[in-house]
Amino acid sequence: MKMLHMVAFLLLIIGGLNWGLVGLFHLDLVMSLFGSVPIFVQLIYILVGLSAVYLLFTHQGDCRVCGMKGKGKK
Repeated sequence: MKMLHMVAFLLLIIGGLNWGLVGLFHLDLVMSLFGSVPIFVQLIYILVGLSAVYLLFTHQGDCRVCGMKGKGKK
C-alpha cells in the first residue's frame, strides 16, 4: 500500500503543477509532451483524478501529521 500511496502522491503533484502552469502561463505541459497520443493524455488525466480520489479517502490514515490527531502532538 505504501507504493500505491507514493505513486498516487506523485501523480497528484504532477497534476497540481500542470494546473499551476495552465493557470499562470496557459501551458498544458501534459498536452505539450504527449499531445501526439491523445489516449495517453487522457490516461494521465484519469490517473491523476483517481489519485486525488484515492488520497482523499486514505490520507488521514497515511499522513503522519493527520495521524497524530488526538495524541497530544502538534
